[in-house]
Amino acid sequence: MKVRGIKRGQNIEILEELNNIPDGTEIIIDVEFIANQITEPQPPLTDSERLARLNQLFGVWKNQP
Repeated sequence: MKVRGIKRGQNIEILEELNNIPDGTEIIIDVEFIANQITEPQPPLTDSERLARLNQLFGVWKNQP
């Protein structure tokens, strides 16, 4: 069985239902990661950059009724 999950700290959050495994069952997990989804942390935006992005987002709706 192969399922997807997300690592958060020392926990792995499983993204699919595991209904066929009873609670309390000991399992072994073979961990692999998807290399193209690992990104470098982005530096925080300055206030002016944040405002520019918000204005760009709000501008999408300017011609809508």
